[in-house]
Amino acid sequence: MIEQYLGISTDYIVIGLAALVLIMTILLIVFIVQMHKLKKRYKIFMQGGDAKSLEDTLIYRLEQVDELIEANASNERNIDAIFKNMKDCFQKIGLVKYDAFNEMGGKLSFSLCMLNEKNSGYIINAMHSREGCYTYVKEIIDGNSIIQLAEEEEQALNQALNV
Repeated sequence: MIEQYLGISTDYIVIGLAALVLIMTILLIVFIVQMHKLKKRYKIFMQGGDAKSLEDTLIYRLEQVDELIEANASNERNIDAIFKNMKDCFQKIGLVKYDAFNEMGGKLSFSLCMLNEKNSGYIINAMHSREGCYTYVKEIIDGNSIIQLAEEEEQALNQALNV
């Protein structure tokens, strides 16, 4: 009768249903194996203690997480303070050694430029002679000096400015 309505032989319907049962059986076996693996992992996880010890472990770990969050916040505050303080520290350096006088050798005189982040700071010029050492300081504001700079001082300033 089915053959008349659908035009399909009952043999094909039986083969199709058998194939469907076979596929369902294979899927059932796969799911049973997966469930067995999950149960095994669960038993290993729960082994060695009761629920109370598991709860204690979780509480301990959560406390550690809270401590790490607090330590991280403290580190961030400290880093911000360090960066704020670094703006006023000397960060750029230029040094030029030279002979101030012809009779002296060894380049014992020098010009040292020290600048902060805003290119403000000082140039220290030490001139060495036979009679002694003379030291001068010139203030630098925004990369410029109010006082005329010597050639060596200008070189030290340019080194510090990376010009």
